[in-house]
Amino acid sequence: MAVPKRRTSSTKRDKRRAHDHLQRPTWVSCPSCTEPMLRHRACPHCGEYRGRKILNVEAV
Repeated sequence: MAVPKRRTSSTKRDKRRAHDHLQRPTWVSCPSCTEPMLRHRACPHCGEYRGRKILNVEAV
C-alpha cells in the first residue's frame, strides 16, 4: 500500500481545495412572462418551458 513520504503542506492542500466552494444558482428571465427562473426548468410563475405549457399554475 502506498504511503506518502512527505506531509502535504497547507498551501498545496488549500490550492487543491480552491474549487470546492459552492456556487450560486444561475437565474434567467422567463421568455414569456419575464419573471426570474432557474435555467433548464419550467417557470414556476407561468408554467412554460421552451415555449410549451408544462405545469398548470393557478393564479392566487
